[in-house]
Formats: sequence, C-alpha cells, structure tokens
Amino acid sequence: MEFSVKSGSPEKQRSACIVVGVFEPRRLSPIAEQLDKISDGYISALLRRGELEGKPGQTLLLHHVPNVLSERILLIGCGKERELDERQYKQVIQKTINTLNDTGSMEAVCFLTELHVKGRNTYWKVRQAVETAKESLYSFDQLKTTKSEPRRPLRKMVFNVPTRRELTSGERAIQHGLAIAAGIKAAKDLGNMPPNICNAAYLASQARQLADAYSKNVITRVIGEQQMKELGMHSYLAVGNGSQNESLMSVIEYKGNPSEDARPIVLVGKGLTFDSGGISIKPSEGMDEMKYDMCGAAAVYGVMRMVAELQLPINVIGVLAGCENMPGGRAYRPGDVLTTMSGQTVEVLNTDAEGRLVLCDVLTYVERFEPEAVIDVATLTGACVIALGHHITGLMSNHN
Repeated sequence: MEFSVKSGSPEKQRSACIVVGVFEPRRLSPIAEQLDKISDGYISALLRRGELEGKPGQTLLLHHVPNVLSERILLIGCGKERELDERQYKQVIQKTINTLNDTGSMEAVCFLTELHVKGRNTYWKVRQAVETAKESLYSFDQLKTTKSEPRRPLRKMVFNVPTRRELTSGERAIQHGLAIAAGIKAAKDLGNMPPNICNAAYLASQARQLADAYSKNVITRVIGEQQMKELGMHSYLAVGNGSQNESLMSVIEYKGNPSEDARPIVLVGKGLTFDSGGISIKPSEGMDEMKYDMCGAAAVYGVMRMVAELQLPINVIGVLAGCENMPGGRAYRPGDVLTTMSGQTVEVLNTDAEGRLVLCDVLTYVERFEPEAVIDVATLTGACVIALGHHITGLMSNHN
C-alpha cells in the first residue's frame, strides 16, 4: 500500500473517497463542517435524521454528495471530542482502513490526521496512522494453498496535514511508520511460522539475511553448540539436548554510533522455536501454540530490522537465543544439576522451566559487550498471563 501526505481543502479533492470524523453527539469535525457547508447542509441533515450518532466505530458511507468532487465521503464516528486519546485515535484509524478495504475503495484522502489528539502532533498522528493501517491489513497466508485477495484492495492512502509547513514532518512520519510497521510484520511472520520450518537454523538464516540487507551497519555472528560448549553455556545447551535440531545463538550487531565510548543497548530474545515441555511434557491441549515460545526472539529481530531501517544513531545488539525443548534419549531430566556459564550450579526440578536456563547463559554471555542496558524479552511463564491477563505485559527491572 502506498502512503503520501498533502495539504489541501476537502472541497478540492478529486478522490475515490474522503474520510472525515464525526464526534458524539452528531457533531461534525471542522473538516466535515467545510464539506457540509459546500453541500448546502447535506451531511448535517443526515445526522439530524439519526443516520450517525458519532460513537466510536460507527461509519456512514455517502455517495455523490452535492458540490463535492470526490465520489464518496466516509464519515467515521470518533466518540466525544474531549476524550479522543491515543488509543481511540488508533481504533478510529483501524476502523477506517477496514471499512475502506471492505467497501472496495482503492484510494482515499484521510483528514483524520487533522483531529486533535491530546498531547500529540501531526508527526505522531501520521506515523500512527501508517503503522495502524499496515497492522490492520496484516494477514499470514504464506503457507496457504489458496490465498484470498480482497475484491478491490485499498492501494493508496493520502493523509492531509493542516499546513504546507507540516509536509516535511508528515513525509518523515510516513518513512518512520513504514520502517516500524516492517519490523512488526517481520516479528509477526516469524511468530506465525510453523516449528517444522522455523527452527534455530531458520532464525539464524533470517539474522544473516538482515546483515546482508543492511551490510553498512549490521553484522551477524551465529554461535553453534560446539562454541557454546567451549564458552561453558551448559545450561542453554541442556535445554536443546532432546532435539534433533541444533541450538544456535544468533548475535546481530548494529553500529549507528561510531564513537568508541558509545556503549550498546543489548536486546535478548528467548527463541524456543517449539516448547513441548521436555520430559516434564505439557498437556496436549494447546500445545500447538508452543511454536510461539520464540516470540521474544521474533520481537528482538523485528526491533533490529526497524533500527537498521531507521539508521538510528545508537549501537544495538540483538541476540536470538534459538533452541527447541523436546523429550528424547539425550534430553535433560528433572533432577539434573547443570553448571551455567557464570559458574553457578542449578538443579532442574521441571524441564518445562527451560526459559530461565537459556536466558541465564545468554545474559552472562552479553556481559562482554559492557552494555548501557540489557532488555530481555521472553514468553517466560504462563503465570504472567494468569496474573495480568492478555492485555498487560509484565515488566521487571533492577532500575527504578
């Protein structure tokens, strides 16, 4: 999908569709008021008849509005004007994209970026609109025999900004939004890949491809089992012992700050490409979802792609800790005592508590980079979901 910005009045737009907001109760946004004025009150008359209240998520598609050059006008309910915050703005954009796609609009000019969102400027509104649009249209169909295509998918979206002075920041917002959306898509694609394809070697191949695509700033090193053994990463290695797939740790280094004093930010992602639980095997119900136990690594990969695309002036190291936790003749057992890279011994009570065994060795490994900060991302325990639900992420830190 193609995105662009422009600055112009709604009555001069020759487009398949114009998108404007309506607030609750039946209050036209400033842009909608302009269209209502040139159409001799056509839109406000519809609202008075109760066609649209303006509640969040409501839509009304108008065809051939008098004196308006565009073929259609899409009215989007935005809720109460004073309550339009970041979350609601993104929901309105999402509803807009889905409606345009479902109604066969191939192009549209969106004036929602001119709505007032508390504490946010035009750059933020355009960038969020791009990110939300890309997310709304995401689907994972790479492995489907038959791919479904919308009858007339949305191809072009133009975001209007209030003044020509804001065109530059709007264009920058699109560039940044596309980079962030590409990183999110890359992470989602990795997470959705089945475990018979996405193993530690697949993660390593993606890391190498990233270095090839951004060779100016990115290098990738893949550390195999023999090198891990030499490093003393016995805890990490034990988790993958039961699998026929080799455990591989992919280290992606991005250098955007040439200063020798610049310390990197290190991101560590748990990459259990499938977690059966090992000898302490999980219940069969829902076990197919254990392919998602590498979503920490997927998130780190997506961030590294994003950082490289944006060419941020910082140094970042991303580590994808790839392995597979399977039962087998070589699998580690409850009761085993392992020696970690830091020299500590650990007794295993449950082989399904494998994430901490992998991460502890990786966290010891990344100390060599003398990082400014370390962030590890992991689907570490289902207890977090039980405690916090599906919409809140658990965060722990040794820094206030």
